[in-house]
Amino acid sequence: MEEKIEIYYGDITVLDVDAIVNAANTILRKGSGVDGAIHKAAGPELQEECNGLGGCKTGEAKITKGYKLPAKFVIHTVGPVWGVGGQNKDEQLAECYRNSLSLAVQHEIKSIAFPCISTGVYAFPQLKAAQIALNNVIEFLNKESSIEKVIFACYLEKDYEIYNALFNRILNY
Repeated sequence: MEEKIEIYYGDITVLDVDAIVNAANTILRKGSGVDGAIHKAAGPELQEECNGLGGCKTGEAKITKGYKLPAKFVIHTVGPVWGVGGQNKDEQLAECYRNSLSLAVQHEIKSIAFPCISTGVYAFPQLKAAQIALNNVIEFLNKESSIEKVIFACYLEKDYEIYNALFNRILNY
């Protein structure tokens, strides 16, 4: 598993992978954080394509072209907002990862990079989110061999440290 997963500290928009995942909002409009950075780097064509997708529900994933990004595709997924609405926040976040990976397989994507979904303005606890992300990606990769590389792109140093510590613990377990 060590050869298939990488923890990266930096800007997801510069990664040369088949697809990057966008922590999107339900209306698929340019927002703040990673969403804003991806839209800015991809150019206005990304928003034009998103406008035709009819939004995206929490836990779902939709795909667009990458436009001016190094990545060929952007997979948009909507994470849960912590402390708002009902139960099942953990399961909704897990669905973001599983549905994004399933969409990647459908489109023959071999390499994919994820941001820290829901941990920014959506306020999902960072450690809990990282555990959900790693566990679900590892479980998926154990069943599906077509994806060759998954990168967890951590923009904040704290997220990078959390992901590294958790991944090392998993590898040494």
